[in-house]
Amino acid sequence: MFLEQEDRHLSAEELYMLVKHQNPEIGLATVYRTLDILAEIGVLIKNDFGDGRTRYEFSRKDEHHHHHHLICLGCGNVSEFDDDLLESLEAVITKRNQFKVMDHDLKFYGYCRKCEEAR
Repeated sequence: MFLEQEDRHLSAEELYMLVKHQNPEIGLATVYRTLDILAEIGVLIKNDFGDGRTRYEFSRKDEHHHHHHLICLGCGNVSEFDDDLLESLEAVITKRNQFKVMDHDLKFYGYCRKCEEAR
């Protein structure tokens, strides 16, 4: 089920509602436990986008660049964009501060086109 939604950042509740259609006996606690285990072993990444719900996405350990998130303040949609501009900044930080950057997390908050037009 999660594979079918890999372009989305699903919360446990959203995934539960999707799974419940195919497996009505499943409980929300089972979904939470499963997501926690998958995050623990590195299959999923937990994200906090400031909406009070943890959202999950697949880990991309094989990628050499980072992806970042665009979060719409109107509808709550989360989309991704890929850009390596921060790679050069990481190199500068490493050189100037003798600090090896292992990861970073970048989120932009604003309005998608549809919500901006409705404002």
